[in-house]
Amino acid sequence: MEKENFISAIFSSFVSSVKERPLVRRSRTLYRYYRRVWLYSRARAWLVSFFRSLWQVLFRFNALNSLFAAIAFLLGASGLTDAAESVRYLMQEDDGKGGVGVNRFVLVRYVLKELFLYFFIAFLFFFMVFFVNQILLVAENILKKRVPVMDVVRLITYSLPMVIAQSAPFATLVGFLMCLGRLATDNEILILRASGQSYRLVLVPVLILGIVISVASFFVNDYLLPLGTLKYNRLYRSILTSNPAVELESNSVKRTNDKTLVIGQVDGESVSDLIFFDTGSDGKQRIIVADSSVVKKSSEPGVLMKLQMNNSSVLFLDRNDKRTYDFMVSDDMELNIFESSLGNMTKRTTPREMTSFDLYKRIKEMKHDEGVTRKQMNQHKLEFSKKFSMPFGSVFFAMLALPLALLFGKHNGQTIGLIIGLLISVFYWSVSIVGQIFSSKSGVYGVATMWAPDILIGFVGLAFYIRLLRK
Repeated sequence: MEKENFISAIFSSFVSSVKERPLVRRSRTLYRYYRRVWLYSRARAWLVSFFRSLWQVLFRFNALNSLFAAIAFLLGASGLTDAAESVRYLMQEDDGKGGVGVNRFVLVRYVLKELFLYFFIAFLFFFMVFFVNQILLVAENILKKRVPVMDVVRLITYSLPMVIAQSAPFATLVGFLMCLGRLATDNEILILRASGQSYRLVLVPVLILGIVISVASFFVNDYLLPLGTLKYNRLYRSILTSNPAVELESNSVKRTNDKTLVIGQVDGESVSDLIFFDTGSDGKQRIIVADSSVVKKSSEPGVLMKLQMNNSSVLFLDRNDKRTYDFMVSDDMELNIFESSLGNMTKRTTPREMTSFDLYKRIKEMKHDEGVTRKQMNQHKLEFSKKFSMPFGSVFFAMLALPLALLFGKHNGQTIGLIIGLLISVFYWSVSIVGQIFSSKSGVYGVATMWAPDILIGFVGLAFYIRLLRK
């Protein structure tokens, strides 16, 4: 007890000594003076009055009705009659006695808030899934090659726009399904219908938020993704230049246009059971087999790495005369791997590193270039379509989520919405990947393969919405 009294006495004396200091007294005096000046100033009174009036105008529903009426008039004058009717429908109802009836702004704002909350949670889920996958693909293979940790962190950072662009559409579907399923299960949709509201009242905030998500996702996909990909490839090239063994993975195959490298076991800079397929300038096929090889850096320009092969054999095959061949055995041989032989080492700007505007100009230039192959043209068109189809898939997913949740989410809507959303996401992702691979390999029109999943989702969503209206 005496100890506590002693400590409190010391603390009180310290506080009193601080208060008695001239600088503290002066600061407190100035604070009181300027506070009094501000409280009784005309500027404060004017600002308070202005913001109070602004608050009342923004949240005065009659004023909002006038604003929406003006928007509806402009849409009608422009010939957009359907859009004008939708805007008029959102305006505040009259109860027929000069008073205010059902306020649709409150309902729309409530649905928007719920949709955004569930979208944000679903976005975090998909972001973590794709982000962890990116860490496993990039960090695991590079860290074990003794690459600096900061370079790995930068690689992962540059890949974040791709993760965000992939997460947004699927988060829209799953989040909207869970939110609308919860509203249906709690009979909130039934209450809206009983009060005389149609499904359009729920459809409007669904489409509004879907369009906003699509526009934001398009910005990420069209600006941040090319920028991140460009910086990612530059950093990866510098890592390969300093440590060429990063590109070599155990028991893997590296393919380029006319070269194939089959890699055995990789242990540091040592590679075993190496097989190299190549086609020479004379048209002869060359096959090089080595028991063991050592990866070395090269100071020559354009050469990525040197493979010092031990106990190697070389077989030359003539395609025109299959009965003849040349065979050579060597104890030591050196093979140069050029930067141009690896696709990710090219210094030319790839379609993935371009914005939609730059890619569109590039496609127009390629149409007048006779040296451009059909496969190259199709690859550029595929990437151009991908910049729009992936982000604007959120709108099609939003159109699908509303009827699905209201038709099948009357009981356990959140759980059913989560399951259905994940199944559709896996299906959409699989169809998109298969379409890209099929279009790249076969040369099929890339625009059709990229937009086909979105069109299918939109058609199914429209069919279910018509069924919902007829129910």
